[in-house]
Amino acid sequence: MNKKTSKFISIESLQVFMRELKVVSNKRNETIDITSDIQKILKEEKPGDGIIIAYVPHTTAAITINEGADPSVQRDIIENLKNLIPESGDYHHAEGNSDAHIKASILGSSITVIFENNKLVLGTWQHIFFFEGDGPRNRRVYLKIIKNR
Repeated sequence: MNKKTSKFISIESLQVFMRELKVVSNKRNETIDITSDIQKILKEEKPGDGIIIAYVPHTTAAITINEGADPSVQRDIIENLKNLIPESGDYHHAEGNSDAHIKASILGSSITVIFENNKLVLGTWQHIFFFEGDGPRNRRVYLKIIKNR
């Protein structure tokens, strides 16, 4: 972006609210595209411009941004995580989901995305994915929306 678009705002001019997104997984390891679910919430709330933080409150699940156009990318991520961190390994904590804890730690528990005019600002191929490491389960993603007043 070559044009100068800097605009400073004070903290007092921000509004913050939270929404919860429910996610149902069907497999032990899978990625679920939640981009349209988050975009729908922005469309409903009409916050204008700001940032959204998506946070996963689970130790065996994660959230990430990656390519959403080619489904083989998500398959490759899952398969390579399984190869790097197998379900049955030499783990000291033996809860039966030790690998899921490690996979979730590598991918991370939150992301931050800019939105403008009630639309997520993502790259052409970028989508937001919920990663399930110990499914099937009913999960939550918390969305903290910070908007300019």
